[in-house]
Amino acid sequence: MKKSTNYCTFETVLKIPVHLVCGIDEAGRGPLAGPVAAAAAILPPDFPMEILNDSKRMSKARRENAFQVITEKALDWSVGWATVEEIEQRNILGATLLAMERAFQGLRKMPALVVVDGIFTPTLMADGAAVEAATMPKADGVVPAVMAASILAKVARDHCMDCLDQTMPGYGFRVHKGYPTRLHREAIAALGPSRYHRLSFQLLAQESPLLFDPSGE
Repeated sequence: MKKSTNYCTFETVLKIPVHLVCGIDEAGRGPLAGPVAAAAAILPPDFPMEILNDSKRMSKARRENAFQVITEKALDWSVGWATVEEIEQRNILGATLLAMERAFQGLRKMPALVVVDGIFTPTLMADGAAVEAATMPKADGVVPAVMAASILAKVARDHCMDCLDQTMPGYGFRVHKGYPTRLHREAIAALGPSRYHRLSFQLLAQESPLLFDPSGE
């Protein structure tokens, strides 16, 4: 598992027609519980780009609205997942890349350019051939297709955590979505970890700084 050497600039993306650019992003690397999600999206030229942003900079209402528009108007989109068990087996980076691969496999259209947010690239395949993806740190704030993927992954994962909250009440999954908030850590201390918790993560607070930023994705 290596960092990508195929970097992409925003200027490069602008040279490619919008409908030929696929964006890939993830949600859920930092939480102490639940799966990690990734999404892939391809947008049409007439998509209402003004509704897009980095999902972390959007209110829940704006994300939900954008999610609805993306799923209705995108040329193609897909969400992929990696389970808690796969996170434990592969570590969080390996599981994240696996979720990205699954998201890409769910697409029906073949783009001319695949842009992945970050510095690591998944192994992508189409019709038995490797597809090289370009990486761009902070692409989820500037590349429309990646912004759309960011929103898809975030909202899909939030919905998943809402469902887990019904299955395993008491941990507050609906409130914190599995992130290491004080409420969540107190629930783990009181109830012990559930089957949805990532046991390889530091579940209880220590004096040292958090390994994962609760506000990050």
